[in-house]
Amino acid sequence: MLALITRRLMTAIPTLLVIILASFFLMRLAPGGPFDGERPLDPETQAALQQAYGLDQPLWEQAWLYVSRLVQGDFGPSLVYRDFSVSELIAQGLPISLTLGGLAILLALLIGVTAGLFAAVRAGEATDKMIMMGATVATALPTFVTGPALALFFGLWLGLLPVSGTGDGMAWLVMPVVALALPVSGAIAKLTRAGLASVLKQDHIRTARARGLSETKILFKHGLRPALVPVASYLGPAAAGLLTGAVVVETVFGLPGLGRYFVQGALNRDYPLVLGVVTLYAALIILFNLFADLIYGWLDPRMREG
Repeated sequence: MLALITRRLMTAIPTLLVIILASFFLMRLAPGGPFDGERPLDPETQAALQQAYGLDQPLWEQAWLYVSRLVQGDFGPSLVYRDFSVSELIAQGLPISLTLGGLAILLALLIGVTAGLFAAVRAGEATDKMIMMGATVATALPTFVTGPALALFFGLWLGLLPVSGTGDGMAWLVMPVVALALPVSGAIAKLTRAGLASVLKQDHIRTARARGLSETKILFKHGLRPALVPVASYLGPAAAGLLTGAVVVETVFGLPGLGRYFVQGALNRDYPLVLGVVTLYAALIILFNLFADLIYGWLDPRMREG
């Protein structure tokens, strides 16, 4: 397992560096700038601002300085939110984004594994077909459709849940978490159903049944663990999907998470803010992929030796 972690970390560092540099240069190549507005600044003021933030230096030098500061944990100043550094903005938005993503992945696992288990046990029956149809619909619906639909039905029509903002209590989490979890839960249900249905046909399951073991014991002790191997391999991409989906969901529900800062930073050409969020997202995705590999290795010992 230690060798697996070492291999993943050895590839994670250069991967993160490539993402940072690619994002840096793509941001600079985009038309417009952070100081372009409806009323253009006079050339002297714009030049002074460019110099103050180091934007008048060559691109390669700006990139070197940014990476050097990043290694020290400094994401730089925000060009739009001038009373805050990027680190302070990330510290404000990260807890909300992590709360949404963490609850969404737990809800998706609960719904997906349970639905896949029932479908596999009833393979070929009407229950199996209905569950898989629901999983397909859930997977196909994007968050920018389910989010507004949930807000319209439960927020505006029924008035049961707050439509935007954090508010008091935990009710504000319900609709964003459900909107994020639905597509992932559909995919997990399909993977669980396919894996478990395949495992239940194997010889060691027939042997367990011949020895008189109960179906519940066979299912949970001998069948579920190997059946969850495909689910474990999907957790990394699922976490990435939740992070990118959170950008849309946070915007729809007016939540002050990283998604809002990312969208506003991109619209305003706030280079340090966008790069800071992208860097953090990339690091989290790499970390989640590492966790998924560890879970995969626990479920399938052959992975540790490969």
